[in-house]
Amino acid sequence: MKENSVKNTSPKDIGIWIRVSTEDQAKGDSPEHHEERARAYAKSRGWEVKELYDLAGQSGKAVMQNPEARRMMKDIERGHITGLVFSKLARLSRNRRELEDFSDFFKKHDADLISLSEAIDTSTAGGRMFFHLLSVFAQWEREETTERVNASVLTRAKLGKSINGTSPYGYEWKDRKLVIKAEEAAIRRKAYELFLKFRRKGQVAKTLNAAGYRTRKGNIWRDTSILRILDESSAKGIYVFNTMRMTGTWRTEIKPEAEWGRAECPPIVSEELWNQVNEIIAAQLKTWKRPGKPPVHLFSGLAHCSCGHKMYVAANSPKYFCRKCCNKIAIVDLENVILKELKTFFGQPGRITSHLQAAEKNLAEKSALLATHQREIQKVREEMHQTHQLYLQKQISGDGFRELYTPAEERLKQLNAGLPQLEAEVDFLKVNKLSADDVLNESHSLHKRWPKMQMPEKRQNVEALIEKIVIGNGAIDITYSCLPTSIEQCKSQQGLGLG
Repeated sequence: MKENSVKNTSPKDIGIWIRVSTEDQAKGDSPEHHEERARAYAKSRGWEVKELYDLAGQSGKAVMQNPEARRMMKDIERGHITGLVFSKLARLSRNRRELEDFSDFFKKHDADLISLSEAIDTSTAGGRMFFHLLSVFAQWEREETTERVNASVLTRAKLGKSINGTSPYGYEWKDRKLVIKAEEAAIRRKAYELFLKFRRKGQVAKTLNAAGYRTRKGNIWRDTSILRILDESSAKGIYVFNTMRMTGTWRTEIKPEAEWGRAECPPIVSEELWNQVNEIIAAQLKTWKRPGKPPVHLFSGLAHCSCGHKMYVAANSPKYFCRKCCNKIAIVDLENVILKELKTFFGQPGRITSHLQAAEKNLAEKSALLATHQREIQKVREEMHQTHQLYLQKQISGDGFRELYTPAEERLKQLNAGLPQLEAEVDFLKVNKLSADDVLNESHSLHKRWPKMQMPEKRQNVEALIEKIVIGNGAIDITYSCLPTSIEQCKSQQGLGLG
């Protein structure tokens, strides 16, 4: 029925329904405009506006479970309002099934749906038929929009362009490219180092929180957020996105790989370090076993059989043993071989230079972390100052002041507590910068000092310099670590006569 319906001219208590999508708001179609239009119409009809139901920004795909929609339906049920005014049918919902459900609900409670643009009233048979037809068109429009958006997302993903402007932790978009965000990258790099040390995501989160570091949104770190930044591939130089889609309220599934987007970016850590961390994570997820106790024997965790399995030392046994193929080697023999190989390693200037370049990189990374730490301290101090000013200007209450100031004060204490250690590490690395000549001149002391070292010192030195030992087929293959990542490794270099 058209607007001049006799029923609509009688006084009635109505509600105003506003639903303007975020996209429409960006185009200047404001919720305020729709409200003013509905109020003006109600006034011309002599109707009294009892309620305003504001769903601004809500998608039209499904609205009936929205809290505002539920409130409106309860008001209809109790007779608080007898009609609902909205600017056009698509603003009520774009889902045909929901529109028909709304129509049946209003009819059941003898209430009316009034669309201003379409000038329809569902109290008549003609109005209901028109309402049904328009609801079909509304759903068609929504599906068309969804297809256009999906096509746009797929195109942008294939071109390696940002879809929603979000960037992985440690990066930001500039000139349509991912660039490193220094203050986040330093923390993300630290997370990799801590995970290699503890092999526990929860411990990494606890350590970062205790140091005063927070996520991008200012929240504390948790094991889930640590896992997210560790296994996300951007850290090694390739950002992969548009990989998942929603299949239900809480369910997701992986999209076909052809729809994935990829964007190159500067790496935060080496690919070797990224792979090492994620191999550990994959093994933990596969076995669901907690990391074992610290190794007792010198090469525990480093010695591998050529068949691929790790080699262990059984209780009271003098040998490393592979449980799969029964390969074995005496503890004393392996130590002598490794010591001889280390001497050979230190006699090669090229390898030494490469190792020291990695130490230089470590110093740069530590310095970047220190700079981030200092910026965080300054940021928290500024926030505390601003909060104090608001309190002095009586813009916040005493309770509000405590609620904002106390957490910031606690975080500042955490940051200040960790600052001296970071400064000391950077100072240590600067003071103990080595040259290839120094290393070559001092490496001959390795054999002399080795027999006098205690087990913990030997183990620390071995971990600093060796990543993996493969034993079998009459040979021993050593993979040297060329990525010193902590102050302990620099100390280990000194212990080997490298400093």
